[in-house]
Order: sequence, then C-alpha cells, then structure tokens
Amino acid sequence: MNPFDQKPMPVEKTYESFSSLYPRQYHPLEVDPYTKCRIILMNGTEFEAVGFSHNMARHCEDQSLRRELAMLRRTEQQQQKKLANLKPVHETILEHTISYEQLAVDLTAHLAKRVSTPRAKAALDLALLEDFDHLYRYADLMEMDTGEHAERLVGRYTEIMPGRPTVSEHRFPEDGIPGALNSKAPLFDQLAANIITAAEQQTMNYYMNVTGFYKNDLGRKLYQEIGMIEEQHVTQYEALQDPTMTWMEKLLMHEYTECYLYWSCEQTETDDAIRTIWSRHLEQEIAHLHKASQLLERYEGKHWQQVIKDPTFPEPVRLESNIDYVRTALLSVQLTYKDKNPLPVQSLAANDPFFGYQDTVVSQLDAVASHTVIDRAINQLGQDYRFQTAPHPIPELQIRGMDNTQLGRDPHIPGYTGIMQA
Repeated sequence: MNPFDQKPMPVEKTYESFSSLYPRQYHPLEVDPYTKCRIILMNGTEFEAVGFSHNMARHCEDQSLRRELAMLRRTEQQQQKKLANLKPVHETILEHTISYEQLAVDLTAHLAKRVSTPRAKAALDLALLEDFDHLYRYADLMEMDTGEHAERLVGRYTEIMPGRPTVSEHRFPEDGIPGALNSKAPLFDQLAANIITAAEQQTMNYYMNVTGFYKNDLGRKLYQEIGMIEEQHVTQYEALQDPTMTWMEKLLMHEYTECYLYWSCEQTETDDAIRTIWSRHLEQEIAHLHKASQLLERYEGKHWQQVIKDPTFPEPVRLESNIDYVRTALLSVQLTYKDKNPLPVQSLAANDPFFGYQDTVVSQLDAVASHTVIDRAINQLGQDYRFQTAPHPIPELQIRGMDNTQLGRDPHIPGYTGIMQA
C-alpha cells in the first residue's frame, strides 16, 4: 500500500464525538494477548506523536504553522484517549505491565529479525534480553502478590524466565548511545527506530507514573528500578534516529510511521471490533500524512519523495511468538555497552565507568528490588515462577532456587558473549 495514493479526508473531518472515544473494553483473559500489545503499541505511538507536535510548536515562530500543528494534534489526542479506554476498568497495574513487557519482547524480536543495519540490530538484540528479564521479574511479583500465573496473560506465546539479570543492566549513562542511522538507511530500519523509540518511551512513561501507585513497597521499588532501565532503552533507541532531518521532515516521517503501524494493526488484528478502530485511525492518519506533505512543500519547498523515496509500505509489523529467536539471543547474555558498541563485560578494564556506576547504584544487593523479588519468591514458593518450553539455554540460569546476580556484571565469568555485532 502507498498511503500517498489514497484520497484523504479533510483534517477537520477527522474529529470524533466523546461517545465514540469510549469504546467497548476488551476482556483481559478472552482477548488475544497480541491485541492488548497492539493497543499498548499504538497508545505509545500516539503519545510520541503528541509529544513531538508540542515540541515542534515550541520551536516554531510561525503562527500559521502552529495552528496547523494544533489541528493535527487534536486528532492525535482523541486517538490516544480512545486507545487508553480500551483497557478494562478492573485490569490491574501489574496485569497491564505483563502486556507491556510481552510487547517489548516480541516487538523487539520482530524488528531485530528484519532490520539490516548492524548497529540497529545490535541495539535491539541487547535491549531484548533486558526486557525479557523484566517480564520474568514482574511475573514473579504477580505470583507472590496475587497467585496469578502470567503465562495465562501472555497466552504462552512468550516464555517467562531470566534474561540478562536486571541488576546487570545498570550502565554508566554515557554508554549505550549508538551512532545514528541516516537517510540512506533502508526505510524499514528508519521505521524500526521510530517504532521502538515510541514503544519504549511509552513503557518508561508508564513506569514513571505508576511507581507510586503500586500497592506495596517491593512493587514500587521494582517499578522504580526497571523504570531506570527503560530510560536507558529510550536513550539508546532515540540515538538511532537521523538527527539531520528538519522538523518538517520529521513531521512527515512521524505521520508515515503512524500510517504504517495502523495499517499493520489492521492487517494482523483478530478482534473485529478493534480492527474497525485501526481502520478508522488509518484513515485519519492518511489525512495527517497528506497535510504534512503539503506543509513540507509550503515551508521548505520539498516534495515528500525527497524524504521517503519508496512510499510503499514494507510487510506489516507482526506480533507473534519469538521463542526460538529469544533463546538464540540469550547466548549473548554477557554483553553490555561500552561507548556506542556492545561488547563482553569481560573485555572492560577494571577502571571502566560501568563498574564504578554498578558500585554506586547496586552495590547492596538486598536493596535491589529486581533481586529481592526473586529471592522472596524462592523463599515463599520454594522456587521462582517461570513458563518455559525447554530448559534454559544458559546453564547458570537453569537453577530455580537461586537468583543469579553475576552474569553480565562480573568480568570473571566466562562465556555467553558472542552473537551481536554493531
């Protein structure tokens, strides 16, 4: 599909009444888990659209352009409100979090399998193992707090077991900022950078907001800790985006990315009622895309094809089980970042900032929530909670009666360092 070939509706016709902004909510245990993930993905995409539009307006002196942005932004806000209200009233913060982390795992794996730029694939593969571990930590918290098994919520599409231990993920802030892609990068790679930045930013924002609302101290501390890793992920992913693009070019790419994602959701959705929402939002975003192309020509004298050379959508983003891919990626559990490159923790110098930062932030393991959750689960339940289809591919992470806090941070442990290359 080429969205530039579609006849757009006028932007003023994209607005909806409040009655249509409060749709039928999904049933958390009856709807397909990937429908929930798509809703979270598109909610995050709309947050990104609104945030970008506000920032663009704050850097704009032209009153006419600011009014045009306000027209587009109003629909983005309405779309976000509709998507947010698809979540059931009685779905808990933690249940919703399980879907956030399932999305992080399976979206990241899908994008990593498709990108062709080495630095983009390396960034995706590295963060994949960290989000995979977050799903495991939250699932154990759920088992302790509610007795609910997270495997039901993920539909057994996604395994639940340790990844790179969260305690090992805390890196010096200057590390993990890869080099940017440029306009010559494949279109899908540019889209992937936009998509994953918005998705991880939404996760970061969610954890920033719900940390203080969880019902006990351990849960609050876990959201606090993992929220800091999401900050690292957003920093890592946004660094892949092309910084040389103008505001108008970025606006066009934002709208194109939204069109592509709503089209992907429409193509892959299994719930008829929610597919109707994807179709409606796609129509609205096509109107936005055509308006963005007009603004690009009016203010910068550029044709949209100077930014998006081949506008035909790539194959749709498809959320599906990635168990085999994740198991292979786990062989790199010992990798971390040094400057802009992923490399084995064993190759770091003794005075590397990674170790100094670790000594500051996680030196007292009994104060690290990601470890405490598993430690308490083992003490209360006899072993940690997992959903596995086979033994863990890393022998040190097969032990269910002890939380491994050394892999990925102790330079004296050999092995498991070698499939990602920037």
